[in-house]
Amino acid sequence: MAVGTESNGVQAIASGVDASRSHADIVRLLREGQVIPAMPLALDAERSFSPRHQRAIGRYYAAAGAGGVAVGVHTTQFEIREPRFGLYEPVLAASAEVLLENPRMLRVAGVAGDRADAVAEAELAASLGYEAVLLSPLRHQELADAEMLERARAVAEVLPVIGFYLQEAIGGPRLSPAFWRAFVEIEGVVAVKVAPFDRYRTLDVVDAVLSSGRANDIALYTGNDDNILGDLFTPFATPQGTRWFDGGLLGQWAVGTRAAVRMLDTVRAARQGDAEAAEWVIRAAPQLTAVNAAVFDVANDFRGCIAGVNAILHRQGLLPSALCLAESEVLSPGQWELIDEAHARYPWFGDDEFIHANKDEWLK
Repeated sequence: MAVGTESNGVQAIASGVDASRSHADIVRLLREGQVIPAMPLALDAERSFSPRHQRAIGRYYAAAGAGGVAVGVHTTQFEIREPRFGLYEPVLAASAEVLLENPRMLRVAGVAGDRADAVAEAELAASLGYEAVLLSPLRHQELADAEMLERARAVAEVLPVIGFYLQEAIGGPRLSPAFWRAFVEIEGVVAVKVAPFDRYRTLDVVDAVLSSGRANDIALYTGNDDNILGDLFTPFATPQGTRWFDGGLLGQWAVGTRAAVRMLDTVRAARQGDAEAAEWVIRAAPQLTAVNAAVFDVANDFRGCIAGVNAILHRQGLLPSALCLAESEVLSPGQWELIDEAHARYPWFGDDEFIHANKDEWLK
């Protein structure tokens, strides 16, 4: 596999950009509510990394109006960290180049592994101009709450931390309400991506944030791709007033990103009492869940979720292939037909015309 980092130029850009948006500014940006797509990985037909296409996807997100991008997360494929691929730094570097061209966008890096690995990844991300990290739980491992919390505190000394409740179907551990109550007390925590795909566990996190005394300082971001609009349009009561999920950090929003920006705008209008907007949100919520069922391959326990995202972007011309690093990570039988059917039934979720009109410029 050919790997080209092209990182020296990016590091030079990073060194010339004020990447030190204050902690308060990051909280404010997150609390304003952003569409933050989870970045896919651009591989060509030989499974070699394509920095050109990686940058093009970032330019698409910027042009679509996304408020940030998360790179090195599940949608980017956790395998990029494996020594045989060695793609963690090249992918972060190529993506950072575009993000640093668009300083309004929040630069989020996914970090994973044990304490030492997570801190090292956070330090690398900081050197490339990233402003916050999405801290993945240790996948398929059990670790005492105290150790998980110490890991989070260590990472928070490097960059502000966005917590991540990852669903069990793709390797996330079950985390207790007590864990979340302690986690949100960490000063460097600025948000939580809530993605257990489970109402009870979602409420565990929401309750922890709202009862922490830090509710105004911690953003709530939905990662529940099965209930995006439901999360965004549900009010939660606090002593300070009504509190909502602020935005979304989602694999689903890696496609149809411009539509997602409009979606969040419509939710905001609905929250303010716009009856027409509220009617649209209520109608669209199950439609978006149906779309996600096809894209994320729910019928097969999410086995084709990354391949589903890649296939759409490949069809739209932004990825050179739909391939993943793991040869076993492919569309499930019949999944593409389900995606096509969902697209035909609910064309509002796609960005086909927008991408067709601009992709040549993004690919330069």
